[in-house]
Amino acid sequence: MPERPRLPFDPVERAGELWESHFGDATAMRLATSVMRVQQLLLAELDAALKPYAITFARYEVLVLLTFSQAGTLPLSKIGERLMVHPTSVTNAIDRLEAQGLVLRQTDPSDRRRTLASLTPAGRELVIEATAALTAIDFAVDGLTAREQDDAFALLRRLRSAAGDFPEKAPERSVSG
Repeated sequence: MPERPRLPFDPVERAGELWESHFGDATAMRLATSVMRVQQLLLAELDAALKPYAITFARYEVLVLLTFSQAGTLPLSKIGERLMVHPTSVTNAIDRLEAQGLVLRQTDPSDRRRTLASLTPAGRELVIEATAALTAIDFAVDGLTAREQDDAFALLRRLRSAAGDFPEKAPERSVSG
């Protein structure tokens, strides 16, 4: 984050004051606008930390997801589902990662209609290096204590669940016996 403020006032707070004079309660508008601005700030700082590795945060997420998979391989459709992005975005990310030699694209031998992305040794190495760079900047959330980070995560998780990303509580699994 910058050492000196970009503006001498908080533009979201000022927008809130104006909102209230024109439309009424600004609570939800201020929160939504703040979340959107924080997303811009985080993404800019994360992408800057990843620039030496010639990847964006979006491509880093693909590499990490492949790292977390048991075999280092996932169908492109599963990548899109897990990252909650459009198939075109996955294809674009895989195209770029493949051009860099970080992933390998292949047809699924068990279902030729599916395309798989596999992490290459260079991709595994880059994930380790890039992760070190991101953890060195505390994923750009160094303005909050660990407790505040946990609290913010919990609040944002509730918003994501309410929007339908996932059920708030995992459904109980039936035990067959």
